[in-house]
This record gives sequence, structure tokens and C-alpha cells, in this order.
Amino acid sequence: MIQYVKRNQLDDDKYNACISASLQSRIYAYTWYLDIVADSWSVLVLNDYQAVMPLPRCRRFMIQYISQPFFTQQLGVFSKENIPTESIEQFISNIPKFFLKIALQFNSGNHFFNDKIEIKNNFILDLNENYNVLYKRFSKGRKHAIQQGMKKELIIEEVAFKEVLILSKENYSFKEVSEKEYQKLRKLVEVAKKRNQAIIMGVKKENKLIGGAVFLLDTKRVVYLFSAISQKGKELQVGSFLLNAIIQEHSNSKKMLDFEGSMTPSIASFFKSFGAEIETYSLLKKRLL
Repeated sequence: MIQYVKRNQLDDDKYNACISASLQSRIYAYTWYLDIVADSWSVLVLNDYQAVMPLPRCRRFMIQYISQPFFTQQLGVFSKENIPTESIEQFISNIPKFFLKIALQFNSGNHFFNDKIEIKNNFILDLNENYNVLYKRFSKGRKHAIQQGMKKELIIEEVAFKEVLILSKENYSFKEVSEKEYQKLRKLVEVAKKRNQAIIMGVKKENKLIGGAVFLLDTKRVVYLFSAISQKGKELQVGSFLLNAIIQEHSNSKKMLDFEGSMTPSIASFFKSFGAEIETYSLLKKRLL
């Protein structure tokens, strides 16, 4: 039986245990994460937390709808056992009708058929091998870029997130990301850092920060959440240098490096050059009117 459970009625321990034990586990689905990135959220629960489906909620002009929060790539159904297609569809059909619109990205382990879905690409790299083996699979161009970074004597070290954020605002214009979302990102990184689930890495040239990135950690994945690179950093291939460092650090870790995208051909090609493979997931867009 699938029940609709409001956030204040949720058994946090049982819910988080389900996310942790699920075959599709993602850091985005834990209560601490959703409490930060979602304006509000509720959950569909199967039986005694055998499977769960978080529903991030928004309200505009008295209309309630489900929308994917920023910094949250994959949600959907999380289950302790293999969940068949018909069960995914049952969860979708149990979404309350007072949500007039749905725009929700399901995780790559959720397979279902719907004429309202759009297939999206993510890239992942299995880190459960020796670094030398992983490095051999890098493209020739990627190896060259990393070697150039070493020759230019780039320094890589942990930095404060505020430095990376300043670099981002100086070099990018994310019109779709409001100041409110940036505040959520600050809080997210702060909490993840306190939980020892975030690494903030910076690359410096002559003591000046020219690139930085935030990686989130859970038991199964290292997630490439956010990055910022200056024009000088792009010229010096800082992106390659950063990702190579994280691959080296987490090799033989039984984890996946999750690149978080992308559908943009140039970015997809960049991720592929590290030996990454495509992982597809579904975006469901639906009106319940």
C-alpha cells in the first residue's frame, strides 16, 4: 500500500534507512539534503518504508506543483529491492491530484513508460580500480591537459567555499539561479562539510585562485556538484587538473564518480574523455488537470 506522508509526519530514521539501503541510493534524497534545497516536500511511502518517493513541492499563486530543486539531479523511487516498471507507475499514479503540475527527474534505476518523459544523460566513472588503470583510459588530449597543469606548477588544495562562490560570480552569469538558490547552496555545502560529506578543492597559480569545485560524498558516489573556473584557469586546463585529482584520491574506493551531466555536447565530450560512461535518467513533465 502506498501512502502520502507529509514532511512533519515522516519517520526520519526509517526514511533515511530506506534511502541508504536502496539500490538507487542518491545523496540528494536524504532528509537533511531535501530540507535545505526544497521549499517543502512530502513523500509517497510503500508499506513500512520498503520504498519511498520524495515529492519536492512548490507553491505559486495558490497552485501547488512538484518541481526538481536546484543542485538535485536525480530523485524518483528508492527501494530496498528491485522495483518493477509497474510499481514505478503505481507511485506516479498515487501522486495527489492537488499537484497540478509535475516536473520531476527520476533516478537511473527507475524504468517506466510514459509519453511525458524526456531521457537525459549523466556520466559516471567506476572508481573501483587502481589509478594507473583509470588514467590509461583517459583520452590522449585529457592526459596532455593534465600534464600541462603539472608543468605550469598549479597548486591544488582545500579552500573555503566562499572563495569558489566569489570566483563563480566573477566569471559566470547564471540568470536562472536566484540569490535565494545561492543561499541554499551555501547552506548545503556548509552542512555537508560538517557531516564530512563535502570536499572543496581549489587550484591556484602564483597564490591566486583560478578554479575550484565542490564534490559531495556518500557511500556509493562522489558527486561533482559545483565548479567555477576563471578565464586564466580555462587556459591552463584547471577542470582536467581538478577531476584528475579527485579520481586519483578516490581510486580503489568502490565508488562512482558522478559528473552530473551533461546534455551539452562539448561538456559531454569532456566527461567522456576521462573514460566515463553514459547513465540515462528520465524527466517526467505532466499536468494533472
